[in-house]
Amino acid sequence: MIKFNTHSIELPYNQQHKVTIETGKLARQANGSVLLKCGNCMILATVCASPEAKPDAPFFPLMVDYQEKFASSGRIPGSFHRREGRLSEHEILISRLVDRAIRPLFPDNYMNDTQVLIYLISNDESVDPDSLAGLAASTALSISDIPFQEAISEVRIIKLGEEYIVNPSPAQQVEAKLNIILAGTHDNILMVEGEADECSEQDLIDAIKTGHQVIQAHCKAQVELRSLCGKEKMEVAEVEVNEALKQKIADFAENKIYEVAKNPTGKHERKAALKAIKEELLTTFTEEELEEQESLIGEYFAKLEKETIRNMVLNDRVRLDGRQTTEIRPISVEIDVLPSPHGSALFTRGETQSLTTVTLGSKQDEQMVDKAQALEFSDFMLHYNFPPFSTGEVKPMRGTSRREVGHGNLAMRSIKQILPSKENNPYTIRIVSDILESNGSSSMATVCAASLALMDTGVKVKRHVSGIAMGMISKGEKYAILSDILGDEDHLGDMDFKVTGTKNGICACQMDIKVDGLSYEVLTEALEQAKQGRLHILNIMDECINTPRSEYKTHVPRIEMITVHKDFIGAIIGPGGKVIQELQAKTNTTITIEEDKEKGIGLVYIMSNNAEGMQKAMDTIKGIIAVPEVGEVYDAKVVSIMPYGAFVEFLPGKQGLLHVSEIAHQRVEKVEDFLKEGEAIKVKLVEIDKKTGKFKLSKKALEPKAS
Repeated sequence: MIKFNTHSIELPYNQQHKVTIETGKLARQANGSVLLKCGNCMILATVCASPEAKPDAPFFPLMVDYQEKFASSGRIPGSFHRREGRLSEHEILISRLVDRAIRPLFPDNYMNDTQVLIYLISNDESVDPDSLAGLAASTALSISDIPFQEAISEVRIIKLGEEYIVNPSPAQQVEAKLNIILAGTHDNILMVEGEADECSEQDLIDAIKTGHQVIQAHCKAQVELRSLCGKEKMEVAEVEVNEALKQKIADFAENKIYEVAKNPTGKHERKAALKAIKEELLTTFTEEELEEQESLIGEYFAKLEKETIRNMVLNDRVRLDGRQTTEIRPISVEIDVLPSPHGSALFTRGETQSLTTVTLGSKQDEQMVDKAQALEFSDFMLHYNFPPFSTGEVKPMRGTSRREVGHGNLAMRSIKQILPSKENNPYTIRIVSDILESNGSSSMATVCAASLALMDTGVKVKRHVSGIAMGMISKGEKYAILSDILGDEDHLGDMDFKVTGTKNGICACQMDIKVDGLSYEVLTEALEQAKQGRLHILNIMDECINTPRSEYKTHVPRIEMITVHKDFIGAIIGPGGKVIQELQAKTNTTITIEEDKEKGIGLVYIMSNNAEGMQKAMDTIKGIIAVPEVGEVYDAKVVSIMPYGAFVEFLPGKQGLLHVSEIAHQRVEKVEDFLKEGEAIKVKLVEIDKKTGKFKLSKKALEPKAS
């Protein structure tokens, strides 16, 4: 029997659960590993790093993967191979949350391949694992020998009524008016991501403050565990700085870079001008010097370029394209730009452009999402595509990137806040944003274009939602908050803060902070500046279209919904689906049925481009669910003739006997003399047999007696 040398800590999670983190038993060959337990939820986090740095790596080679094992919920994957495969979008989004929080906390000169793997190995329906993944990863890094500089944690905060709840249960999140995930160290906020039902800026600030208190307790506990069992951190070689070379480059290039930066040009023109300065700089070195130092020259030049532009913004309050800090780039909006899609819009802001389409489908078009926790279906999809030509580049097309998944999800969470209820919109909605140009915040352009395209389609959205990307450059006590940032300003800056919302409040946000010590006062100022920019964009959108089209376009399929009692669902479907299949074939419609077991009803959706076929299908279904009433008159059809009368279908699926004595006032010797099979007649329901439920019909009751 192996005796494991284990250590553990306990820390707060929410009112129902505590978190226990244990190390020393599982995955002992990893640089660091922990098992996190919260209720029945168990997460295994492991971290590994290559012993040697990756030479000439352009950026830190960090890989973060979160995966939910289907066995954690006692489920078998629904895929063809019946095993976990590539990460789902849900898993990618959680992986990104962890990556964005921990990436800034490694030394700048640490370039070893580093991998963080986080597995959900036991699920608990009352615990949301996405808010625990960052805590597990950080703890594994903290106790490892990998040079992770400071512990972090992630928590979810919701606003339910007037109360802020940290790490709520999934059930509590359903009614929440605000729902964010927050990441931070003991002293600083690193990342905010979430959505809201048009909340105020102050609501968001208060939620962040509430969540950070719990994060501080989590970070303190990790320091405790590290003191018990942490490994000695590997040394990271200090990079020697060639001060003479740096000064030579600054003397030659600083003023030239400043001249390019302060003269507004397009992205590509500016890039070409800076490249020309660098090429001119290289001519001042000998071949021997270039052979030894060309990569270092390039590195120092890039740092000088960044620092020079940052200083220009801070000191002159002027940006690369000549704008003031609060100024929004010129905006152009168009709707109905494509004739065949159900709805379309083109949104252009500066050098960023989104062409967005909306497609309306039936319940059969819903997306099946096979997650470890449950098999789910989604009737709203937003897909974001970022082709290489949008930045004038050549790159291989190898499927949807993690960045595209993340940007699309941010836009999706924004747009879903303005969608009508299912009762007012029975369609499955798919929105696709194709980015045609990009120089700053294409995800925010997607939000604006999607809102416009939905109104162009005729979907009864509440109101427009727009988005804006904010940035910040800071140095000491100086800072500049930048509205509607360029791509270069994102790279140069200390904060990337995307905020979406309507005129009534915030719908979603995504914030990454790259600098320590961002005060709540500065964050409040950034949110207020974002609000003004958002309202400016909304006004422009309203000038184009401010209410949804009153009617869908002619080529949009129509959907009608009929509510039926659950007892009629079987009759509509028929034995083996015979009735519904025949009805769809005869009327050229698509019919789907959704049962609401709680309400005891069925929702029948009829979709068609043909008004006549749709009406026929509706009449048939209404006939099936109709309850026959004695004394009512019905349009009927003779189904079969017998010596004693005729069987008549007076409602879909309901037949009654028209006895020979009820056909006419005079004596009827032969039924065939009065009725033919398939003949349309009117009949009156005169009796329902209480024992057998059989229907007795009369034709003569509707005819005057001969005088």
